[in-house]
Amino acid sequence: MNAHPIRTAYIEANGLAFEVDICGDGQKFALLLHGFPESKFSWRHQMPLFAELGYTVWAPNLRGYGGTSRPKDRAAYAMSYLLDDVAGLIDAARARGISGPTTLVSHDWGGVIAWTFALAGIRPLERFIVMNLPHPALMAKRIRTWAQLKKSWYIFFFQIPWLPEKLLLARNARAIGEAFRGMAVDKSRFPDEVLDHYRKNAQIPGAMTAMINYYRAGFRGPQPEVWSDPPILETPTLMIWGEEDSALGKELTYGTDELVSDFTIRYLPQVSHWVQQEAPETVNAMVRAWIEGRHVPQAGLGGRLLIAD
Repeated sequence: MNAHPIRTAYIEANGLAFEVDICGDGQKFALLLHGFPESKFSWRHQMPLFAELGYTVWAPNLRGYGGTSRPKDRAAYAMSYLLDDVAGLIDAARARGISGPTTLVSHDWGGVIAWTFALAGIRPLERFIVMNLPHPALMAKRIRTWAQLKKSWYIFFFQIPWLPEKLLLARNARAIGEAFRGMAVDKSRFPDEVLDHYRKNAQIPGAMTAMINYYRAGFRGPQPEVWSDPPILETPTLMIWGEEDSALGKELTYGTDELVSDFTIRYLPQVSHWVQQEAPETVNAMVRAWIEGRHVPQAGLGGRLLIAD
């Protein structure tokens, strides 16, 4: 029997109903933000770990995803609303008696939101963990390089009306499954039942448009001030990076230590963008060590731990 089962509830926050996976009952609070085209399911390996470490863990489907409320307008996916969602979820946890400090955990698009939230100081954070998403100031500076533009072509493709949705949903949303298994190095981590979850999520009426609207609103909306003129982030930060990321180059991480006062980074060779799903044992060992104040182990080829203490 799982000592830390995951349950699902609907949480009202920022005027929306969020479908949230919940694990643990500790006083510390961990909020886990997924990326594209993922869901709360992408944190299934990490939620019991945080519960074991004394947290109450919430992994919401972000606005527009899964069973969470799905505003129709593109403008509803602007960064200001996404930041308000995070603040609203933290406030909702406080209203439910979870009074301990907040650890914000993120990956991919969740990382865009989380970096911005942390840099803007919207709510106090005890810790910040980000996976395969660079500091926004470094992203903005380096995305214009040819090497990164080739990796980020899909951002420009997503600006076209309706066509991206049609292509991504064709043949039982085959392209959504391929986004995971096709990019992964260890493809065994993405069996059919895992891909089916993401395909079905994308096929919920209106969901694919909502998911792409993050890119459309972000591309056309104003850039947050903390991206172009960021303060030094004082929140202790752990960055975990799968090196075989076909969307974001490893070089985007260089210089992060100059922008964060308490910064730890660990690279996972031969692991893809989907780092916490493809190498959950190593990611969890790193997170556990960091939270417990121990030396964070390094990873070797295939994301295997080199040092386990």
